[in-house]
Amino acid sequence: MKYLVLIPDGMADEKIEALGNRTPMEAANKPMMDALAKKALVGTVSNVPVGMVPESDTANMAILSFDPKVYSKGRSPLEAVSMGIEMQPDETAYRCNVVTLSDEGEAYEDKIILDHSADEITTAEADELIRALQEKLGNENRRFYTGVSYRHCLIRKNGNDRYPFMRPHDILGQRIGDHLPKVEDGGEEFYQMMRDSFEILNHHPVNEARRARGLKPANSAWFWSPGKKPQLPNFHEKWGLDGAVISAVDLIKGIGLCAGMRSIDVEGATGNVHTNYDGKAQAAIKAFQDGHNYVYIHVEAPDECGHRAELENKVLSVELIDQKILKPVYEYLAESGEDFRIMVLPDHPTPIRLRTHTSLPVPFFIYDSTREENGVEGFSERSAAAKDFYIENGFTLMEHLIR
Repeated sequence: MKYLVLIPDGMADEKIEALGNRTPMEAANKPMMDALAKKALVGTVSNVPVGMVPESDTANMAILSFDPKVYSKGRSPLEAVSMGIEMQPDETAYRCNVVTLSDEGEAYEDKIILDHSADEITTAEADELIRALQEKLGNENRRFYTGVSYRHCLIRKNGNDRYPFMRPHDILGQRIGDHLPKVEDGGEEFYQMMRDSFEILNHHPVNEARRARGLKPANSAWFWSPGKKPQLPNFHEKWGLDGAVISAVDLIKGIGLCAGMRSIDVEGATGNVHTNYDGKAQAAIKAFQDGHNYVYIHVEAPDECGHRAELENKVLSVELIDQKILKPVYEYLAESGEDFRIMVLPDHPTPIRLRTHTSLPVPFFIYDSTREENGVEGFSERSAAAKDFYIENGFTLMEHLIR
C-alpha cells in the first residue's frame, strides 16, 4: 500500500461575499479533489489542540501523528534543524522575520507593520540583510542564520524560550508599539535588537533597490516563536513506513527530519502562489519510484494568500494544487498497479478576512483505491461538516489513514 498526504496549507476559509457567499474551496475549479472526495471517507478534524496557538508546526505535527501537547517546542527549532543548525541543549532558536514597517519619520513604537513577508522577499536579497544583522548584532551568544524568503533564524545561548512574542502576521496594519517585547517582562534585549535592526536595514542597498523597483523594503527584524532543540519519535519505527516530506518551508522540512523522514528539495519551490507545482508532483512520483511508500506534500501557497488577503490568488492556488500536483500523482498511483490511499486536508484555516490562522476544524478526505465510500459531491468545508464525522484529536487521524 502506498500513501499520499497532500496539505494545501491554510486552504480552509469562510464564506466570502465577493465569491457569492462561497469559500475559496467552493469557488475553485478542482475536479480531481471533488472526484476523489465523492468516493472517499470525508469528515472534519481539529489539528490544533484546545489552548494551543494555531500554528503550522502544531497542526502538521498532529497530521503526522505526533501529539502537539507532548512534542511541540515551537516552530523555530524545527526550522533550525532543516537549515542544518546543530543546536546545543543550552541554546534557544527564534524565528526572525524580515518585515516591512512604515517609514514616515515616526518613532519606532509608532510604526505600522505593513507586511510580514516584505513582499515575499527573495532568499538572495534576504541573505544580504541577515548577514548585515549578524555583522552588527551578532556575537558569541547570538547568531543569525538565513532561511528562505522572509523566514530566518536567531540562535541565542541561554535564551528565554518562554517569552510570549507576538506573531507578526496577526497584527498587520497595526501600531507595533502595542506588540513589541516588553522591557519589564524580560524582553529588553529583543526590543533593542528590533529597534537597532530598523536602523541597520531601512536604507540598506538591498532595500533601496527594492524601493526603486516598487517593492516593499524588508526594514526590520521581528522575533517570535522561541523553542529548544526538538525531539520527535521516529516515523518509520512508529508506522513501519518509509516516509518522505516535500515542502518549500523549513518548518515542515524540520518536522520531517526530526522524525527520521527524508526531506526532498524542489528547485523553484517558493512557498507562495508562484511555486513549482509541477516539480513537487514529479518529486513525489520519484519518491514513490525510489521505494518510499508514504509521501507528504505540503504546499504553502493558500496560506500565504490568506495572510496577504489575496482572494483571487487563493482560489487559483487551490486550482493549481488540484491540477498540477494531485492529478498527476493520482494518475501515477492508479497506473502503478499497487493499492494506494490519498488523504487531502489543510492543516488549519487561514481566512482572508482575518489574515491569520484559526483553530477551527478543517475538512479532510481519505480515498482508498480498493474500496469506495459514500463521500460528497464537492469537497469543501460545508460538505465535509455535513457528513457529521468529526475527529477531535488530529494526531489520531493517521490511524484512519493507515489502519
